[in-house]
Amino acid sequence: MNGKSWAGAGLRLLVLAALALAAATGATTAKTATVTLPPGNSVEQWNKIAEDTVVGSGAFQIEGFQYMAYESTAVYDAVAALSRGDKPLLPPFRAWQGASADAAVAEAAYRTLVHYFPASAQTLGAYYAEALAAIPNGPMKLVGQKIGRVAANQELRARIDDGLVVPIGSTSTFPTLPAGPGVYRLTPPYQAPQTPWIASMTPFVLKSASQFMPGPPPALSSQEWVDAFNELKTVGGATSTVRTADQTNIAKFYTANVVRQYNGLVRSLTDARRLSVLDTARLAAMVNVVGADAGTATLQAKYHYLFWRPVTAIDPTSVTADGFGPTPGFSDGNSATVEVPGWRPLLGTPNHPEYPCAHCVITSAMAQVLSTFLGSPQIDLDLHGFDPAGPAGNLNAVRHFATTSDLRAEVANARMWGGLHYRFSTVAGLTLGQSVATYDLAHAFGRS
Repeated sequence: MNGKSWAGAGLRLLVLAALALAAATGATTAKTATVTLPPGNSVEQWNKIAEDTVVGSGAFQIEGFQYMAYESTAVYDAVAALSRGDKPLLPPFRAWQGASADAAVAEAAYRTLVHYFPASAQTLGAYYAEALAAIPNGPMKLVGQKIGRVAANQELRARIDDGLVVPIGSTSTFPTLPAGPGVYRLTPPYQAPQTPWIASMTPFVLKSASQFMPGPPPALSSQEWVDAFNELKTVGGATSTVRTADQTNIAKFYTANVVRQYNGLVRSLTDARRLSVLDTARLAAMVNVVGADAGTATLQAKYHYLFWRPVTAIDPTSVTADGFGPTPGFSDGNSATVEVPGWRPLLGTPNHPEYPCAHCVITSAMAQVLSTFLGSPQIDLDLHGFDPAGPAGNLNAVRHFATTSDLRAEVANARMWGGLHYRFSTVAGLTLGQSVATYDLAHAFGRS
């Protein structure tokens, strides 16, 4: 809708509403801590604030994308309301096109984050005050705030019954399978199953979490299983003599937090290509909304098939009294595979079922986002990951990818080198991630 629709009285009403908002919330926007806004445009700033808030809360990575999608949706819809061509994720609303986009971003991001992370209200409030102080006072700032508030409230209403479970990191019950060969068991260090409730969350764009459900893993009597078992046992063990030092480092590279990896990439691309506030908001929303839907689809499949992890299959003695079956665990019953008591993977096994490979789903989905946003599979970009020579949680290592095919191939190999996923699981994961992203991008983020 163009600006002419909001002449005269319409603008005065928005300004009056914004003034009322400022008066009503003045106490909460007072500077209560000393903060420095992150670098970049307003969307970059709040994307980094959101990332730090979400990851700092202790959210698991798939869980983290859900929260990042909340913030990204509100910000994108606020900015899209000020554009003439971008289609918002939620129903559009009228907005004065001369309003401050920066004020809209700050309001949308702050209101969304403080709702989901009330314990961080003091820090978020300080960032909010700093962001508003940097915007020239006047009607357009106030109207921008009103637009951001509308976008945030709309997002909060839309997701009120979406299946989110709190507090952060909560487990839940899920349908189980009869104990036996191939069935998921807890793995060292025997943590509770990770966020199974996400499998039942309402997706952001997908019709349902099971929309692209992969077919089942291969039968334990099949040659495909034998080949996958033997390959993984050889290359993925903690003491493997076949895996090279470079492959070991690549496996560890992908232990980086994916929420930080791909939101950091949003900001890097924004800086390198000097993206506008609108384009940055669009890219951040694409990354996080697709990431959230990909994560929901992943856990839907994992808790549907409940397939055992390599450490359980290769070393049945690794199984403890976990309530899911007897101790020790089961042999696969296939004479072409040989179990190895004491075998352990290079990397610690995540506490959820094996099939399909979650990191493959997420990375493949991100590859599709990048190729769509950049208009080519020739992405030519750097991705940051974990450097084993650095401190815990670092993103100091950098790997360059010429194409999306290169990125997908490497993450699949990395998860096998880490001893976490069979080859068939990486293939299923790559396919699922690409399918989810392709659907989401075809049904959202449109431009007229």
